[in-house]
Amino acid sequence: MEQFISKSPEETQKIGMSLGEKIQDGVVIAFKGGLGMGKTCFTRGLAVGLGCSDTVTSPTFALINEYLSGRLPLYHFDMYRISGWEDLYSTGFFDYIAEGGVLACEWSENIENALPENTIFVEFERIDDTTRKITITNIGE
Repeated sequence: MEQFISKSPEETQKIGMSLGEKIQDGVVIAFKGGLGMGKTCFTRGLAVGLGCSDTVTSPTFALINEYLSGRLPLYHFDMYRISGWEDLYSTGFFDYIAEGGVLACEWSENIENALPENTIFVEFERIDDTTRKITITNIGE
């Protein structure tokens, strides 16, 4: 387990970049934390760490954004509106897992029973308006 205190979006992005530099193919990253906690900002850093040159945006309306320009493909999911297995299957989630790459899943609380055993969890806790405690677990454990 690793814990970080981020006092800005830039620091959150740097923490994500550090993880992106280390992770390998076939990893699922499950984000936990409410609206405006820094999940998409973290994913921007993750993409940079993977060598991705694409502009990372929130997948809220698309459900999934694909970024293919890095050393590994990055698939950024928004699971907020997923309420059951049928919804999850319709996103192609399991197909993406089988393909490999890195899956970054916002609102992972909605799919906890579907997450693989080697999932990396990134939890965001609000300290104040600009400060977040970020806890990363299951890294190589």
